[in-house]
Amino acid sequence: MLASLAKLGFHWSGRIPAVVPESCLLIMVGLLVGGVIYGVRHAAPPVLSADAFFLYLLPPIVLDAGYFLPGRLFFENLGTILWYAVLGTLWNVLGIGASLYGVCRLGPWGLGEVSLLHCLLFGSLIAAVDPVAVLSVFEKIHVNEQLHILVFGESLLNDAVTVVLYKLFESFLQMPSVSGLDVLAGGCQFVVVGLGGLCVGLFFGMVAALTTRFTARAQVIAPLFVFLYSYLSYLTSEMLHLSGIMAIVTCAVSMKQYVEANVSQESNTTIKYFLKMWSSVSETLIFIFLGVSTIQDVHMWSWPFVSATLFLCLFWRALGVLLLTAVMNKLRRNPVTFRDQFIIAYGGLRGAICFSLVFLIDDFPKKRLFITTTIVVILFTVFVQGMTIKPLVELLEVKRRKRAPTTVSEEIHSRLLDHLLSGIEDIVGYWGQHYWKDK
Repeated sequence: MLASLAKLGFHWSGRIPAVVPESCLLIMVGLLVGGVIYGVRHAAPPVLSADAFFLYLLPPIVLDAGYFLPGRLFFENLGTILWYAVLGTLWNVLGIGASLYGVCRLGPWGLGEVSLLHCLLFGSLIAAVDPVAVLSVFEKIHVNEQLHILVFGESLLNDAVTVVLYKLFESFLQMPSVSGLDVLAGGCQFVVVGLGGLCVGLFFGMVAALTTRFTARAQVIAPLFVFLYSYLSYLTSEMLHLSGIMAIVTCAVSMKQYVEANVSQESNTTIKYFLKMWSSVSETLIFIFLGVSTIQDVHMWSWPFVSATLFLCLFWRALGVLLLTAVMNKLRRNPVTFRDQFIIAYGGLRGAICFSLVFLIDDFPKKRLFITTTIVVILFTVFVQGMTIKPLVELLEVKRRKRAPTTVSEEIHSRLLDHLLSGIEDIVGYWGQHYWKDK
């Protein structure tokens, strides 16, 4: 209730929403609540548990993002999104982890007991670009569609990569020694987890599409199947140790077109508004709890480690975006401009995923330092980067979003051109995006 009232006041306050992202307000409300709880109880307020986050708060946000994903844009840029999400995340994890290990070893900071695997484990969780934070900031700045889908698509898919890498390094820490065969098996597991989640999501998406064909006489329960099958795909994937995020995104994308055609207009409206409300409530709770959970007794401070982590997160992301985009631009018809690359690198906001994962690390002497550093990185990215990204977009004159086709005539002409171009590709024997889209 407090968060809802704060949001109402925030949006009625005139110019403040144009300067401060909503996520910053919610974290500040959480900090205030956490401070009051700590002052009254003289004990740390409750922490957002990993189970609550991954089972109840994350799925609605990912489902909403997947169901209303602009399919045309997403699949046209899928190669680049996967390039950033998979290779970019691996680059960031290895770069940050190895560099932090060097920082711990080189200086007289008292961090000598932090092993390389601990640094890589920490790198895997701190490298996660959070879709909740990205959505809350990027929806307000109205950048062009290509830039928005690249940042958002990467944040959506790299979570699956991050969670898999985290579990992989966690299993390595429990082994007495790690061999080359273990690393190879980990790489295979990485592929299996991603593809397995995709297959589970596709299966439940098709089942949902088929089931909604028979809801004509019971329209009132039609929206239930959208929530039921998508959540079931997430839980099934987690139960089978596959990627639940990949499953729910695939399920939402695959069932949307069929469900919209199968159910009534009223059911479509119900689905739309319920998903938006559900994801908004989850997003609000996540940011509130980020603030509340910051007020803790478990903090451990080390200037060199915290400063190095902040710098390395920015450095490795910027370098990765520049190098990966230089390769991708040779293959793309619409190259990603340098200004867009800067916003992609700068828009790598951290959030609740790394916050939840850091509390899951098995106890070791420097776990409290990892928790403190994660909180500092989240607050820095959400407050500093989140608040300055809009002025930077205006200063760099980044291309803004165009108006989407709104009339039937525009939609028909757009589809006509798609079919025409796919026919031309077929004639010249070139299997491009229009050919595959037509198939």
